[in-house]
Amino acid sequence: MAGSVWVHGELAADGSLARIATETATAAREIAAQAGAEAVGVVVAADPVGAAQELARFLPRVFAVTDSAAGERASAAVTAERIAALGRRDGVAYLVTGAGPEGRDVAGIAGALLELPLLANATAVGWGDGGPTVDESAFGGKQLTTSSFTGSGGLITIRPNVVDAAPLDAPGSVESLNMEMPLELPAVTITGRLTSEAAAQSIEEARVIVAGGRGVGGPEGFELLRELADALGGVVGATRAAVDAGWIPYAVQIGQTGKIVKPQLYLAMGISGAIQHKVGMQTAGTIVAVNRDPDAPIAEFADVLVVGDQAAVGRALLAALRDRSA
Repeated sequence: MAGSVWVHGELAADGSLARIATETATAAREIAAQAGAEAVGVVVAADPVGAAQELARFLPRVFAVTDSAAGERASAAVTAERIAALGRRDGVAYLVTGAGPEGRDVAGIAGALLELPLLANATAVGWGDGGPTVDESAFGGKQLTTSSFTGSGGLITIRPNVVDAAPLDAPGSVESLNMEMPLELPAVTITGRLTSEAAAQSIEEARVIVAGGRGVGGPEGFELLRELADALGGVVGATRAAVDAGWIPYAVQIGQTGKIVKPQLYLAMGISGAIQHKVGMQTAGTIVAVNRDPDAPIAEFADVLVVGDQAAVGRALLAALRDRSA
């Protein structure tokens, strides 16, 4: 295969390496190994060294690109243009990034600049007949497809929590670059930042999630779920039906059109288990479902099913947890 496999080193709000970047780096490294190609990471920031060193724990080679504009303008546009310039210089074949808001922006801009096709929202990535294979969900999660590129290059966005991040035995190298040359794309200036209260809960990184669906009954029903989550040291999640009803913010929606999560424990309260929700939480370590209906779809894939009223079961569980901690 001509060219190498590159990874967008996405940053968290505090400037550290985002968790999704460790997952995409692991996937890209596996692709590169099967292709006999080099795996390369790129971190673009006003001060990229720390995050680049973090990424080097997962990739044999990382570019730490210093660009002051990354702190003043929308980071995705700056990052994409710098990656494209380096990619043209060094011959990138495939670019892998996360399927979150920034990753999608980077993929769209870099794809246009490099004139590469895109396979988006991968739930699994492998290597097939001379190129990457990408599993994607279609028709609201009711069908899974496996696709590949017809040419010798492309971009792949990978959904969070579908790849287990695995560091290298020994860290790779970090090469510092300074790219202060003028940007060609129109400037997008940051005028302000807003952080939602729900986003601070880090639902995608939670070890325990207590999730509610239509069976919770209303916004007051989520108060019990919040108490359960606090007692278990976890966070609250929800189905699309609960979010669409206005009972809880979209930031904690789990499923095909929300977040993909991978907690150790997933407590599903009043959730039927439609396929659209299943694709967002099916990789949880242990799934415990509470539902009145023993034939609800979630019974087919839950590890434990409790048949009963979710509010009554929830209150009993909360009392038991409080007694144990007393």
